[in-house]
Amino acid sequence: MTSISLPRKVFQGVAKRTDMFRMFDRHAKRPDRFGGDQSAAYAGEWLEIDEASYSYMLDILPPLWMRGPIFAMREFMTGSLTSVFYAIRIDEAVRYFHTYCDLSEPNSVETMRAAIIDRETRPVRAMSREERLEHIWSTTTDDYRGYAGDSWPKQMQGHRTVMLYGGSEGTCLKLLDTLSDDEIAAKLPVHLRHLPASLAA
Repeated sequence: MTSISLPRKVFQGVAKRTDMFRMFDRHAKRPDRFGGDQSAAYAGEWLEIDEASYSYMLDILPPLWMRGPIFAMREFMTGSLTSVFYAIRIDEAVRYFHTYCDLSEPNSVETMRAAIIDRETRPVRAMSREERLEHIWSTTTDDYRGYAGDSWPKQMQGHRTVMLYGGSEGTCLKLLDTLSDDEIAAKLPVHLRHLPASLAA
């Protein structure tokens, strides 16, 4: 199924409201959506949003709780997992983030905050392979992404797939985790293709 590395940045750049809402449920099409505990598909995901989106989410419903510039949504995604929004001062500027935290874990909110600060204060702008793959998944429309079904070998079923354009060979589905560096570069927007790889991410 979906590989998990916690916490994980799932979008590069600052998401506007439309993108933010679209990424609230990046895994809506997974085949096991309504089976068992779904927390692992979401827990630890985070992305940067703009101030307008942060303010909108604060105003849309009374928060479950608010601790200074951090608040949690009253509506849970699944189990004890809910959206948590942060306003964090980084390098003298206040920036805004959406995350999924498991509130059954006492330190999850502060652990996520620390992970965001660590990632966003690195001196060199870079992306790990995992961040590149997550950005591709986040920005690919449902028509061109999915999950390996019954026609795939058993050990691959349920893993994420994306559609690739193969030139004269046409299009093909490939497991997201198996994309080559060249295939990843082709799927990324131009401004992200040549960022250095981050070994620490």
